Amino acid sequence: MATIPLERIRNIGISAHIDSGKTTLTERILFYTGKIREIHEVRGKDGVGATMDSMDLEREKGITIQSAATYAIWNGSQSQLEDHNINIIDTPGHVDFTIEVERSLRVLDGAILVLDSVAGVQSQSITVDRQMKRYGVPRICFVNKMDRAGANYLRCADMLKEKLGHHSVPIQVNMGAEDKFQGVIDPIYGKAYFFDGEKGENVRSEAVPAEYADETKARREQIIELVSEVDDQLAEKFLGGEEIAPAEIVAAIRRATIALKMTPVMCGSAYKNKGVQVLLDMVCALLPSPPEVENIALDQRNAEAKVVLSADPSKPFVGLAFKLQQDQYGQLTYFRVYQGTVKTGDTIVNNSRMQRKERVPRMFRMHSDRREEITEAKAGDIVAFYGVEATSGDSFSDSSVFYTLTSMHVPDAVIQLAVTPKDRTGEANFSKALQRFTREDPTFRVHRDEESAQTIISGMGELHLEIYMERMRREYNCEVVSGKPQVAYRETITQRGEFAYTHKKQTGGSGQFARVCGFLEPLPSDAVLQYEFVNETVGGTIPKEYIPGIEKGFNEAIKRGSLIGFPVVGIRAVVNDGQYHDVDSSEQAFKMAAIMAFREGYDRAKPVVMEPVMKVEVLAPAEFQGSVVGQVNQRRGMIVETSTAEGQVTVIAEVPLNTMFGYSTDLRSATQGKAEFSMEFSKYSAVPRNEQDALMKQFKEKQAAEAAARK
Repeated sequence: MATIPLERIRNIGISAHIDSGKTTLTERILFYTGKIREIHEVRGKDGVGATMDSMDLEREKGITIQSAATYAIWNGSQSQLEDHNINIIDTPGHVDFTIEVERSLRVLDGAILVLDSVAGVQSQSITVDRQMKRYGVPRICFVNKMDRAGANYLRCADMLKEKLGHHSVPIQVNMGAEDKFQGVIDPIYGKAYFFDGEKGENVRSEAVPAEYADETKARREQIIELVSEVDDQLAEKFLGGEEIAPAEIVAAIRRATIALKMTPVMCGSAYKNKGVQVLLDMVCALLPSPPEVENIALDQRNAEAKVVLSADPSKPFVGLAFKLQQDQYGQLTYFRVYQGTVKTGDTIVNNSRMQRKERVPRMFRMHSDRREEITEAKAGDIVAFYGVEATSGDSFSDSSVFYTLTSMHVPDAVIQLAVTPKDRTGEANFSKALQRFTREDPTFRVHRDEESAQTIISGMGELHLEIYMERMRREYNCEVVSGKPQVAYRETITQRGEFAYTHKKQTGGSGQFARVCGFLEPLPSDAVLQYEFVNETVGGTIPKEYIPGIEKGFNEAIKRGSLIGFPVVGIRAVVNDGQYHDVDSSEQAFKMAAIMAFREGYDRAKPVVMEPVMKVEVLAPAEFQGSVVGQVNQRRGMIVETSTAEGQVTVIAEVPLNTMFGYSTDLRSATQGKAEFSMEFSKYSAVPRNEQDALMKQFKEKQAAEAAARK
């Protein structure tokens, strides 16, 4: 890596909707770059599984669960390039593992967005694209599976424009489609590419076949026109009627792509070994190197002033820990080095954890679950450290600077389960597993329900929690018994509610006295925080040393609403008056008063129960449209969009999560197993009154049963 200059390094991710062929594409990239000698399919008959799916569970289920990092050297499909180092992260497509995509995109400079040539833009494609936009990641779109019946390259490019708002530009011509897909044409240079050999390893470049000459000429003109709309340099030449060289077109596409003004669209079939090497050429030609991406840090020694990091190995070291992994040797912490150089034996500082110092004992470059030991990493590198304590999202530097980087966005959990080890002997391992998993995955959360004394795990979906329970069994030899999946409800208020509560306890000796007055009110729906505490007391009605006690009381009260015992969100608590006693008042007394005052105001503020609503996308043969829509309606769903193409109907709906349990079985039986669906969290909405009454009744019965069990 030391011999390859920074401008020839690419840090890219491969992301897509589930089953679009990301891992298959990565496998081909590794094969054509000489990183692996054999191609293994995701669900291949040899049972080996794809290289990047290193967990047994991934190989069994045929899906990617964890993001996996690797690197490869590429010198062009025709050996026309100098060596480029490509660091690659293959990410999951299933929405339950969205944090793996989130944390990967946070540290990458560019990405390949893979679309299925038939389905086009799907629900998780939209989610992944939103994540790419959040971190300003330039991307190339690769329309995969061009060999499938119904494949349509240009329709996918149009969908990028319509559904994702991209300025999408198809930069190739596909030679045939479906079972007649032969290869791709580069209209910029006027070359046709064929992929010979048993595994498409021999790339043959020829003149454009006569039957594609007109289409190729028209596509070249279209590319110049579309790129001119977003690149002034090319527009000047185009409008001036000047001859434009191929290299100038590529340079303009590169500028516009890096500036996030356009998305080049390519095509191929990873499974049929067509188009991958040309895609790699374009990764090198169009996606940015580390110095071309602006990364911002906050200087904690200078009032969080913004500092633009420089991908310069001689500057002070700055890096971000973006992923943790435990194995038999200890904790492996994945790092992106943004600035400077770090060597084994160096002491680095965790600026997110009170400037805790950490020594770097060992360092590796990763290839899925295999590793190559190295002694130093420089700006632009993605590496892993052994023996460095960190949490996902922690910022590190050397001691000369105190910089922090913005962490990744962590979505809220939407589903929870009560879990317990099957027998007492598994309790120690159960506890170890939970501690490890919560450190590795910020979307996997654990808490103890005080009333039922149960351990509750929560996460992004049924599959997410199911995978962790299976990992407990395999990796920790701990069988787990689980309850029925529960929706992570929330409670909120719909109007202002006043409170004026006096806490008085005088039974001889020192007593307790505190009075708290004020009101609760709903926060605006677009508020960033879910809870606010405001102190508006004046004139010393409540001494300032007691205000923290009131805040603690409110913080405790919002953990369990009075309707069904779920957390309260979207609320502002305002204290504007009160009373104290010189002898009997204390912080504890004001904490108790605040808890009771909250309950008083809460009951007056017309509280309601909120439920998670999922965005559900169903793809089915058009003849089953009626059945699909009927099932959505039965589940209190609302149809958002319906579209039909190539004999397939796509139904997008918003459906309460509570009604989605068992949906996959019902959908299979209603469509003879020919439909597929995906879902992701959309929003929280108030449950209908009859549902709320039923939930409140269940909660009261549960409370009564638990109280009886304690007697």
